[in-house]
Amino acid sequence: MRIHRIYTDQELQAEQTISLPEHASHYLARVLRVSAGQRVLVFNGDGYDYAADVDRLERGALGLQIQARLPAVAESPLHLTLVQAISRGERMDFSLQKATELGVTAIQPVFSARTEVKLKAEKQKRRLAHWRRVMISACEQSGRARVPELNAPLDLWDWAQQETDAVRITLLPGAGCSLASISVNSPIEILVGPEGGFDAQELLMLEKQGVEFASLGPRVLRTETAGPAAIAILQALAGDLA
Repeated sequence: MRIHRIYTDQELQAEQTISLPEHASHYLARVLRVSAGQRVLVFNGDGYDYAADVDRLERGALGLQIQARLPAVAESPLHLTLVQAISRGERMDFSLQKATELGVTAIQPVFSARTEVKLKAEKQKRRLAHWRRVMISACEQSGRARVPELNAPLDLWDWAQQETDAVRITLLPGAGCSLASISVNSPIEILVGPEGGFDAQELLMLEKQGVEFASLGPRVLRTETAGPAAIAILQALAGDLA
């Protein structure tokens, strides 16, 4: 029988009893139908899994008895940040979900000239919380025990002017350089444009800031497809998906 995994933001250690918050308790008890005494795995992002037994089932609360700390799925050897132009609804969710499953280290959302989504302060806070839940769910499913860092959205120009030791690459159809030729011996930031692509001024600015342009091949991919495809290529080059 499959052992279910669930995330909690609590500190975890062996021989500890914890109570899960209401949403996690509901998911395990009502959706996954776990029963008292059943073994589950919990993680909190510290890089480990924790074996736990269901200790009690109560209305709105579920108790776990932590039994042992376990090694989790190994993280990718490549330090990779996805810099994703913000897209609408499920497209953005898909990008973050698949990037997390594939092993990305961090995600940096950016606004560009052709970004259609506008996020004022309160809406941005809610959207970040939603995106983090999407990424946590992807970790639960994929076996990852570290949740990628999710940074607050930046304007593209502000991101481009940040100092970094990473190799910065913009995906651009028709670029003379292939992504497969990029060295994976240093941290990489991979920039994916919005649904309408970057405008001429943005491309010129990125070039002046030392951002390299690379192509994914002869076909033009959607914004939600390009990021995961690029991550898979770079992770394969680094030996993570071999």
